[in-house]
Amino acid sequence: MARTRFWDPDGARYGIPTYPYQLAPDGLATRRQLRARGLRPGGQPVAAQILWRSRRTRSGVRVAYLYRLDLARPVRPMTPAKWAALERALAARRRCPCCRRDAGYTLPTSLGTCLPCAESPALAA
Repeated sequence: MARTRFWDPDGARYGIPTYPYQLAPDGLATRRQLRARGLRPGGQPVAAQILWRSRRTRSGVRVAYLYRLDLARPVRPMTPAKWAALERALAARRRCPCCRRDAGYTLPTSLGTCLPCAESPALAA
């Protein structure tokens, strides 16, 4: 029943072409599928959508937007400045605010500090 409920290739019911889970036609892809191919939507509008039932949302229906493969563009390469900014951001996530040392791992957000500082009662206060 859900498959027929979400079958609307003309877009009469939902406004844009709509397909059930795993029944989208060839030539369309989600953002994640585009990225796996080294592509991005490139400013094109949403071409269609996939709808499926799910208990994760309040409405009980989840959506994935589809983009045309022929209009997709290649992903922009990372510049040296972007690589440097990414390195600084990741380093900041490893630096403990208490002892100011690089922990060598991303600090848990639940603790906010490295494990030795979190376990030490003198530094916890």
